[in-house]
Formats: sequence, structure tokens, C-alpha cells
Amino acid sequence: MKAAVLWERRTPLKIEEIDLADLQPGEARVRMLASGVCHSDLHHINRETPFKPPLVLGHEGAGVVDAVSPDVKSVKPGDRVVIMFGSKCGTCHFCHSGEDYLCTTPLPDHPRFIRKDERFAQLLGVGSFAEYVNVTASNLVRVPDEVPIECAALLACGVTTGLGAVTTTAKVEPGSNVAVIGIGGVGMNVVQGAALAGANRVIAVDLVERKLEMAHQFGATHMINASETDPVQAIKDLTHGRGADYVFEVIGRPNTIKQAYDAARNGGTAVVVGLGAADEEVSFNLAELMRSGKAIQGCFYGSVRPHMDVPRYIDMYLNGRIKIDQLISRRFRLDQVNEAFDAMQAGEVARGVIMYE
Repeated sequence: MKAAVLWERRTPLKIEEIDLADLQPGEARVRMLASGVCHSDLHHINRETPFKPPLVLGHEGAGVVDAVSPDVKSVKPGDRVVIMFGSKCGTCHFCHSGEDYLCTTPLPDHPRFIRKDERFAQLLGVGSFAEYVNVTASNLVRVPDEVPIECAALLACGVTTGLGAVTTTAKVEPGSNVAVIGIGGVGMNVVQGAALAGANRVIAVDLVERKLEMAHQFGATHMINASETDPVQAIKDLTHGRGADYVFEVIGRPNTIKQAYDAARNGGTAVVVGLGAADEEVSFNLAELMRSGKAIQGCFYGSVRPHMDVPRYIDMYLNGRIKIDQLISRRFRLDQVNEAFDAMQAGEVARGVIMYE
């Protein structure tokens, strides 16, 4: 089968013929049909991360179950599924507490992608830039036939992270003023989530004008081009000089995290959704941190509870309550994966999707 492999950091992916190992207990094999191209994948290309090359990238995927190990009863061959990334063991303290996204069970360390004596790392237990994947069956959520498979793929990360950041992590109240710094695939869904939550002002901040125009379609009431104006001051000007009740940072850079904190009102919350580098830090004035009463809240995977939240989002999509189709700007083949990353970096797409058929 074909897979897009990262052999060396900061180099293009290469399409390789590799194989799948035999299924282990608790696993399912999925024939991939669609995979979103997320900025988090790019981080693993450009940064040093725990996932070492050779590495099969991709973590936002959906497909059809091809086979299951004998002990798996939750899905069966022929089921259309979304693949949730990371560990979702269902038995640790965090899974039992409804905090599946904090699951402490290590990812499987046995090889799933192989070629003779070579073994390939699998990003976040998924590696969806491959024609087939072996995954932990408890990470699979079934999808109704009426949901287009490329829309289902975005539920694996971008849609779920963005909506969950607002509704589950921050629990934004109706009438709140919300600002979103970084309007990529996840940021667009933070905007959408804030509008759904009944926010009064939804302020979108980005450097790319076309993204700001699109954010308006997803519920933004005000748009700030940070290449033309100071976003912190602009957010304060739109909120009676106080700052926003919630500011979501969806980039993962020290300067924009600091902007999110500075743009939050006293007693407000800066929510860090963006994936930052492990070797970067952000500094705060300690006296201000105490006196302002502001909170800094981390948000991993939108605090997702897969088997509860994803079906809810599917129902909302089918009832016209959330937009997913409109997020998909372009479709690519697997052998165009580097082109898809180029389009993302150029700001040409909200979400590019790899289609396998």
C-alpha cells in the first residue's frame, strides 16, 4: 500500500510502498477514504517532536473498517468511522472522569507500519496519510451514511477541537465577548463555536484577509487584520476598553499567546488551543498575573469525549446547525500531499483534504 512518509525533518514527504503488520488484540484495520491536512502535521515536519522519522503523518482521518481482531465488538467490517487520535483506553482515571483527552495510557509501541526489517512511526496512533491503517478500535466512532466522508474526517480533529474549545473547555456563556487569534481550520471552528454559544461579539484576528472574510461566514461579527493594526488594542476598542471575556489563541506562538492574555479583560480567560513548540516559553508579569484575576487555560483536543461529543456534532451537522462542507477548500490525492501543505502555508485553504478514492 502507499503512504506519505517523513524521512527527515524539514523535507517534503515521500510516497512509499509499505506494509501493515498483523492486527493485535483490540485493533481494527481501516481503509482510509479521507484525511484532513492539519497544521499540527506540519509541526512534526518542521520541529523536533517525540515522533521520530521515518514517520507516517496524518491524524485527521475517516474511512471504512476493513477487519477487526477477534476480541473487538465495538465496530465491524463495513462500518464507516472517524479515527480519534491519541489514547482512549476507557479504563484509566481520566477516561473514567470523562476527560478522555487526558488518557494516560501510552500509545502502542509495537510496529504497525513495516517494510521488511524497517518500521515506521505512526503519528498519534493514526498515520492517516496511508491507504490503510491499524488503529486501536476504541478510538473509532461510527458515522452515518448520510455524512460525506470528507466531512467526517474533519470531525477527527479540526471541527471537534474548535467547537470543544468553546463549549467544553472554556464553557463560553451567552452574551460573552470572544476573540479568536488565528483563523485556520481549528480557529474557524472556534469562531463557529462562539457564535453557536451565543457570544455577543465574535472577533476574528488573522493576517490573511480571505480567512477573515470566511470567518464572517462562520459567525464572526468583527474582523481584525493583525498586519494592519495592533490586535490587542483593536480588541479592547471593540469591548469598551476592557478586553474580551474569552480570547482563544489558535496558533501556538509565544507572541500570540501573550497577545491573547493581554487582550482578555481583567477576570477574563486566555485559552491556548494552538500547538506550541516544546522549547519555547512565554513570560508574564507576576504582579499583573495576580492582580488582573485573568486565567490562562490550556485546551487539548477541545476536551473531547469522543463517543459523546462526535455523535452530537454529527447530529448538529445533519440538522444544519454547524458548517463542515464549507471548511473544505480543496481536495487532493495522496501523491499531492506536499502541494496540500504548500496551500495551507500560503493561506489558500481553510482545510485541504486528501481523498483516497
